Amino acid sequence: MIKHVNKIVFQTLVLFIGISAYGQTDTLTPKDSSEVIEYEQFLRVVENTLEGYYRDFSSTDSQTDSIIKSLGYDEDDVPEFDDSIYCQRIAEMNEMSPFQLECNRDVVSVLKFFAKNRRGFTSVVLGRSKLYFTMYEQKLAEHGLPLELKYLSVIESGLRPQVKSRAGALGLWQFMYRTGKYYGLDQNSYIDERMDPELATEAACLYLKKLHSLYDDWNMALAAYNAGPGNVNKAIRRSGGKMTYWEIRPFLPRETQGYVPNFIAMSYMLTYHAEHNVKAREAKIHDFETDTICLKDGMHMKVIDSIIGWSVEDIQALNPIYKTTYIPKTSPPQCISIPTKLVGKWVEFEDSIYVLDSLIYESVVEVEEKERGDVTVHYVRRGQTLGHIADQYGVKVRSIMEWNNMRSTRLAIGQKLTIYSSSAAPKPKAPVASTNSQSKQPITGQTHTIKSGETLWTIANRTGTTLEELKKLNPGLNYRDLKVGQKIRVK
Repeated sequence: MIKHVNKIVFQTLVLFIGISAYGQTDTLTPKDSSEVIEYEQFLRVVENTLEGYYRDFSSTDSQTDSIIKSLGYDEDDVPEFDDSIYCQRIAEMNEMSPFQLECNRDVVSVLKFFAKNRRGFTSVVLGRSKLYFTMYEQKLAEHGLPLELKYLSVIESGLRPQVKSRAGALGLWQFMYRTGKYYGLDQNSYIDERMDPELATEAACLYLKKLHSLYDDWNMALAAYNAGPGNVNKAIRRSGGKMTYWEIRPFLPRETQGYVPNFIAMSYMLTYHAEHNVKAREAKIHDFETDTICLKDGMHMKVIDSIIGWSVEDIQALNPIYKTTYIPKTSPPQCISIPTKLVGKWVEFEDSIYVLDSLIYESVVEVEEKERGDVTVHYVRRGQTLGHIADQYGVKVRSIMEWNNMRSTRLAIGQKLTIYSSSAAPKPKAPVASTNSQSKQPITGQTHTIKSGETLWTIANRTGTTLEELKKLNPGLNYRDLKVGQKIRVK
């Protein structure tokens, strides 16, 4: 159904681009074409002038090139320095920092590894930093925190807002769910604020400020950020009451023992990358090349792409807060980052984007629920959650998930859900009832052949077993896509 609607819609796309939300001829474009050309040319000159100014003002590439040229490096040179040079440079950094940037054997060892083996990583994060570091510095300054803390995000996430650790930490600052929630980072089926660069940075500032107030030492605060205050406190006790990072370091978890050395080494590499013949990878986009627009309604990224040519991948890269390709309607409204060069197209075609989105998606989901006695087929609408749907029908969320073989509560607009009345549960009928009266009889024997309309839930009920037992009996079974005629074990 959706594919069919999409085909019809996109065949008439040219028509809708020239139509406003009210079905009238485009009112955004002045009638006088010469006037259009004049103001568009003027705006392009202004935008290009500003972009060139900001690029020159913020760029460190020319300085890097000058240093590399003065040192006489060839492109493939990997320079090495005496330990005393590393320590001299770290000492200079330490003079300008509230951190205790020590230069000891462990720090130098990590630094040499980064300078030789992590050159590509340094180059990449230098490029990514052009989107984030200005915002980091602004937030840190607002909270009165050391600007060097911007390097913490580098060792946490590599400046990738959508990266998730094996432990479940997420975002540029790698917040665990509970810690993020405590500092105001919420999430739902469509949004996870741990992936929002500005919101997560604000939360990181608050958390780091709190940790520093506990220990009055930035290296200890970093250790607590990585391992948690509980592990730092245990290390203090085991050390006999020592209160500096280097004194309690042997008693910290192994990962945290390398955390501060990694932070110092990465801070060094991003400060002295030119001396090590490392250039920034070309930035995909700079912070000054973005703007903000606020949405009047929910919006699908594919529709935006189809009209103004802003790819879904690039939308997600600038707006990593969204867990799917759907931007939900909220109050206050969602505001998204957009490349400055596309703002003009957005303004011109904004009404058409909403019309097309509504035509493709709402025409599919605005279908009346089909009732078959104790069974209802519900089509998910925009803004609905599994909790809302469960309340609407007076059933439990878990029941809906089991009836529809769902692994998570995430829903898609237009998704079809089979809902049974409370009187029909726990022995619901199949969504498409078989005319064979034998299908309602208890299932016996070692195996069972799948019939039309059967689900693992209905089979479990008729065999007197559970979903989990059937899954164990049939390892590798795709229970969300059972085929008519397929055999499964039931005993």
